[in-house]
Amino acid sequence: MSDENLGRDDFEFNEEADTPPENNSNRTFLIAAGILGAIALVAAACIAIYALFILPQRRALQTAQLATLSVQNTEVARAITQTSAALQLQATSTPTVTPEPTATATLTPTPVLAIPTSTSEPTLDPRTATVAALLTQAAGGVGDGTAAPPSPTPTALPNTGFADDVGLPAMLGMAAFLVAIIFAARRLRTA
Repeated sequence: MSDENLGRDDFEFNEEADTPPENNSNRTFLIAAGILGAIALVAAACIAIYALFILPQRRALQTAQLATLSVQNTEVARAITQTSAALQLQATSTPTVTPEPTATATLTPTPVLAIPTSTSEPTLDPRTATVAALLTQAAGGVGDGTAAPPSPTPTALPNTGFADDVGLPAMLGMAAFLVAIIFAARRLRTA
């Protein structure tokens, strides 16, 4: 064998055999990217439709309901105020002259028979309790403007949620643990 043939035959590279076919893998990637892009566009369109059409209709409906409730509450408060004013006028009527008591015949005692009755308490209607509370407020001057209504008292924030149950140190510990898992997985993958 000659030196020329030895060097040339042994080190020849078949460039077509070494490169993988790129068309097949690129086509799959482009199809997947196109599907994901289409999903993103459909989601954006749905969000836009919701924000431009459905949400304003719901807000208008809620505003109308709040206005109706406000009008009803005003009517109820006005009726309660008028009722309490009428009751106050009846309670402060002008005194009348009462005749002197005259002597009457002595009454004889009448025997009373004991009749058993049921001692169960009647069930109170919650509407009756509400009306009684409103009448009490109206009688105290809250409804007619003579006394200031009681101011609400501030309260503490509720202790609800994940951070309140677990706590901040536990959340930081979990975050550090998850970062350690990520680094360990990357090391195992490269090893």
